[in-house]
Amino acid sequence: MDYSGKEKEAMAIMAEADKKMKTSHSFFGSLFGSSSKVEEACDLYARAANMFKMAKNWGAAGDAFCKAAQLHLQVQSKHNAAVNFLDAGNAFKKADPQEAISCFCQAIDIYTDMGRFNIAAKHHISIAEIYESELLDIDKAISHYEQAADYYKGEESTSAANKCLLKVATYAAQMEQYQKASEIFEQIGTYSMDTTLLRYGAKDHFFKAALCHFCMDMLNCKLAIQKYEEMYPAFSDARECKLLKKLIDAHEEQNIDAYADAVREFDSITRLDQWQTTMLLRIKKTIQDEENDLR
Repeated sequence: MDYSGKEKEAMAIMAEADKKMKTSHSFFGSLFGSSSKVEEACDLYARAANMFKMAKNWGAAGDAFCKAAQLHLQVQSKHNAAVNFLDAGNAFKKADPQEAISCFCQAIDIYTDMGRFNIAAKHHISIAEIYESELLDIDKAISHYEQAADYYKGEESTSAANKCLLKVATYAAQMEQYQKASEIFEQIGTYSMDTTLLRYGAKDHFFKAALCHFCMDMLNCKLAIQKYEEMYPAFSDARECKLLKKLIDAHEEQNIDAYADAVREFDSITRLDQWQTTMLLRIKKTIQDEENDLR
């Protein structure tokens, strides 16, 4: 499809906006309502940006939205500036992820300044998602999920905070930061067991916390399971708890076949996800390594 017509139209609107800005800076412009000229230019830049979006020229759309945002800041229209920075970020996401992050950060600064922490948290998640899927920088993704969780907690949005913290714990464990991961999973498990609607999911969080403990030390895992059973008696009857106990027995006996059979039996009824499979393979490797050391 030929988008050149839309692009030409967008460029013409940009030129008109630039012209308005020049006259607003002139002597006569300053005498006769320069702020209304700025507002008109903002509208034109936003219109041009939407035309560029229709032409799928994401970089130009992002630039035009940025111009509108900067002008809104000039006339102290913070909310409109933040909205345009977000529009710019969403356009840049398709062309220049780093530039998208820069725009989202500028929007976040405005929202935190206005005390709108829930909105700021939401856009820290947007940045985290760019780092995890586009730029593949997991450390920075974790950092933004943690910041989002902090803001949500401050606003008493515990469920939203926990969603972010689950991401942090999942990545921390993958990066072998087992202590940090186990503490987060345990904290969310404890919150879930005290919340009627979330109670059933507590066992999954305790299971993940126990796997992290197991990756550090088998005795740690044993003690953690005892603790979870005391805190949450329903955990004792969960298949996840029974699996953990079988794995501990297999580990103590250095019986790799019993370990594999226990995992296979559990997986045939309740599918293990990729993260759980990775942790279980790491634990299995410790049995193999200890077997080799004994030879």
